[in-house]
Amino acid sequence: MSEPRAAGIEGRFERWFEAEVVEPMADFRNPRQEWRRLVSEVFGTFLLVIVAAGGGMMSQAYPGAISRTAAVVAPGLMVLGVILFMGKVSGAHLNPAVSIAFALRGDFPWWRVPGYIIAQLGGAALAAWLLHGIIGVSARYGSNYPASNATDWQAYFMEALLTLGLVSVILGTASGAQNVGVVGAVGVGGYIALAGLWGSPISGTSMNPARTFGPDLVGLDFRSYWVYVAGPLTGAVIAVLLAFVLRGYGGGRSGSAAAQGDLATEPGRPDQA
Repeated sequence: MSEPRAAGIEGRFERWFEAEVVEPMADFRNPRQEWRRLVSEVFGTFLLVIVAAGGGMMSQAYPGAISRTAAVVAPGLMVLGVILFMGKVSGAHLNPAVSIAFALRGDFPWWRVPGYIIAQLGGAALAAWLLHGIIGVSARYGSNYPASNATDWQAYFMEALLTLGLVSVILGTASGAQNVGVVGAVGVGGYIALAGLWGSPISGTSMNPARTFGPDLVGLDFRSYWVYVAGPLTGAVIAVLLAFVLRGYGGGRSGSAAAQGDLATEPGRPDQA
């Protein structure tokens, strides 16, 4: 092949690569790039469940190696790190209740919600499956169940209460003048750790249907799973109502940027106070 012809082919390939790969990858508003946000949610939820479910499974495999304090604080620290490194890509929801809350608030388009939830459930299941393979104990030990001396309804109300606080922190640090940027990760991570320290004895402090789904699926034990779906969703809806009372409508630039990621924000209303 002659050099001019080779150079022509190379030039056409470079132009094609620039137009079909590089430019679309730079446009996060392009619907064709939605897969990048979904990968972000899969990976982020995977990391969360690795820590959240891993504590219980490690404790079963190596009794006394991990304290209750460490087991409940670790997920908060992991969420803090995940928000910092991928929040600008997908918003770092990691939780179906958070995705639904952002959508109800008007900060997140409803058409993205199903994909996010599937990604979160998938990431959680992948983490539980990997933990089971590495640690060698049932994933049930990494799941959440009501305490032996507590009813499902007690656990439901605890999950609703804890999720009310979590989603309130998330929505509050994502809105208008109260948006504190990456420092919001500290608030969210700190709340998760604090909630676990006092709330875990009754319900295990899931606050996240995906976090419990992964170990339940791999461990084939969905007893009381309704608690960890209904409780977080109830708390999230109440948090959205309170956010409206406190700050009015959502859908502002700051809230939308926090919910969708700064790289993927759809146009919204001006910032709310």
